[in-house]
Amino acid sequence: MAKRGIPDPQPALSKIEGPVSALDELETPILTLSQLAWRRFRRHKMAVAGVIILILLVAYCIGGAFIFSESYANHTDTSLRLQPPAAEHPFGTDTTGRDILARTIYGGQISLLIGLTAMILEITVGVLIGAVTGFFGGWLDNILMRFTEAVLIVPQIFLLLVMAKFFGGNVPNIVFLGREFSGSVIVIVFIIGLTAWPYTARIVRAQFLSIKENEFILAARATGTSTWGIIFRHILPNSIAPIVVAATLGVANAITLEAYISFLGLGVRPPTATWGNMLEGAYNYIDQGVYWLWLFPGLLILFIVLSINFVGDGLRDALDPRSRAV
Repeated sequence: MAKRGIPDPQPALSKIEGPVSALDELETPILTLSQLAWRRFRRHKMAVAGVIILILLVAYCIGGAFIFSESYANHTDTSLRLQPPAAEHPFGTDTTGRDILARTIYGGQISLLIGLTAMILEITVGVLIGAVTGFFGGWLDNILMRFTEAVLIVPQIFLLLVMAKFFGGNVPNIVFLGREFSGSVIVIVFIIGLTAWPYTARIVRAQFLSIKENEFILAARATGTSTWGIIFRHILPNSIAPIVVAATLGVANAITLEAYISFLGLGVRPPTATWGNMLEGAYNYIDQGVYWLWLFPGLLILFIVLSINFVGDGLRDALDPRSRAV
């Protein structure tokens, strides 16, 4: 306690705590946007776990192809029909004696291919339409947004089922990276990509409407920057955060949709394997105790969708410009 007439030094020390802490903050090295995003992302434990799981699943699907050939995955042997998991067949065999482990490897490649290509198509169309409508506005915005709303009201599942039914067998097969893919894969990719883009377009449009009124855009106009330069060099890079999140969630959505229609028997046709049509083949055996037919492809779908969603949540938080967490 301070004596009468002598000031207590404690309050004086407490008064300089604020400036000292502020000085410490000023001396902290400035982080770049990528460093700041990475620091935020790695603090998101579930997102980091999602990245690890996703890397393991991709390594499983790609690395497994060096161990098992596609002909082995499609080889049938009725003498091995419905064998439970064992040392020779760790995931068991299916109704025609095919090794489920090998089929999940090649089925995962198809599922990932559908998810990635559908996402690329979705993001490309959505970003272009969203950027044009958000930047130019006027009659072009009215026309394109009415078209976007018209696409939104079309039931995606219904359209996907109908188009896969009528066009899946009429599209010729394609050869990509040394593998032949059925025409149903192309149909599924285009239908998913061309029906999912309105969500991305509306997100990008909202970003453009907000950012184009900022002072740095007005300065770019004053210095004579072209319209497309302003769009692609100034506004679009500042809108990348919601686009990246939409892209990650689009992959998970495409994989889920493919599994859904393949489970109904209207997706990728056998003998080409996907995780979805492997579940369709197990449907009639669920109540017979043949758990390995649906357990392993079902778990792989669950893990990849959850991991992608976790990564999307982490990217959303890491790339949020309003977040103050470091």
